[in-house]
Amino acid sequence: MRAVLIILGLILLGAGIWVLLGHGSYQQTDTLVQIGSAKVTATHDTPISPSVGIASIVVGAVLALLGFLRRG
Repeated sequence: MRAVLIILGLILLGAGIWVLLGHGSYQQTDTLVQIGSAKVTATHDTPISPSVGIASIVVGAVLALLGFLRRG
């Protein structure tokens, strides 16, 4: 259990830093025009909010600290 907390915390820390550096994004598809069964769509990258990165860093740090401080 201790190792799982440490590894999960470090993964969340890394992901939070990645997002804060501006590398985190996801693709979003919007329908521009739809006539019958034909439709025109546009796909664009949407950045992940920095607040998600900050929350990931905080949760990751807490989990990693709990893993390091836990005995057994």
